[in-house]
Amino acid sequence: MSAKKNIAIIMGGYSSEYEISLKSGNVVYELLDANKYNSYRIHIFKNKWVYVDAKDKEFAIDKNDFSVTINNEKITFDCVFNAIHGAPGEDGYMQAYFNLLKIPQTSCGMYQASVTFNKRDCLSILRPYGIKTAESFYINLGDTIDEDAIIEKVALPCFVKANKAGSSFGITKVYKKEDLQNAIDVAFKEDDEIIIESFLDGTEVSVGVITYKGETKVLPITEIVPNNDFFDYKAKYLGESQEITPARLTKEQEEKVNVLAKKVYEILKMKGFSRSEYIFKDGEPHLLEVNTIPGLTKQSILPQQAAVAGITLPELFDNAIVEALK
Repeated sequence: MSAKKNIAIIMGGYSSEYEISLKSGNVVYELLDANKYNSYRIHIFKNKWVYVDAKDKEFAIDKNDFSVTINNEKITFDCVFNAIHGAPGEDGYMQAYFNLLKIPQTSCGMYQASVTFNKRDCLSILRPYGIKTAESFYINLGDTIDEDAIIEKVALPCFVKANKAGSSFGITKVYKKEDLQNAIDVAFKEDDEIIIESFLDGTEVSVGVITYKGETKVLPITEIVPNNDFFDYKAKYLGESQEITPARLTKEQEEKVNVLAKKVYEILKMKGFSRSEYIFKDGEPHLLEVNTIPGLTKQSILPQQAAVAGITLPELFDNAIVEALK
């Protein structure tokens, strides 16, 4: 029998999403097969990188080789399970670090993480492939704000979003011109780049695409019905939305978004988990964004989709490690 693999489950991060990441990481820690893996919870924060044992005692990580020494024994890792939402786990930094150290990890590559984390760059790459998106207007911190030009391009209502932030932080739906500047200020608190998009009025769906047993697999689609005005942080994480899996779509709609989600995954040369969001306008799915480290709690959308597909969370997490180690 082969020796058990040492798996570092990285969680936390530097962004507003760290609390959700800790929840995701702990679910992975609880459910990874203990007969196959030695699991280690690794907290990644700006001020410390530490291994946290079962009694919540902390041991510093040696960043030179991503190892930890416990009772004079140096432990290295066969694979990293990436559960960091936002920076530095979803934007390419951790991927680049592990690539340099030649340690396999479960998420997509550095380039894919960096591109998908930047909404406007991601959409710009995909549009030439015929991927439909909302009308958009970009602003960098320090740019002159021309409210009339923005409204002429995207119309009202519109969404003002931080360009490089997940989980609906820094996002506002704007109905009136006089509210635009405040929404821009809110977005700039999260990021130095913002994207302003036209409002697409239609059914919103979330589509999980993963590499499963060596193949690109599109999971059952989830329909998002926010109790609030849109799918914001409270709707995503505090239960203030209905998430219906499988989505209430026509066969034609389902086929269109399945083909599109698989196409996006393959154009970007993704691997690991992904979850892309679409809104149907005039019967056509329009891409909003691509997430590469989606939530992994039992209530999260991708695990819900996997369950409908007949994939348990232990199977889902085990597959991610098997694929990373190939």
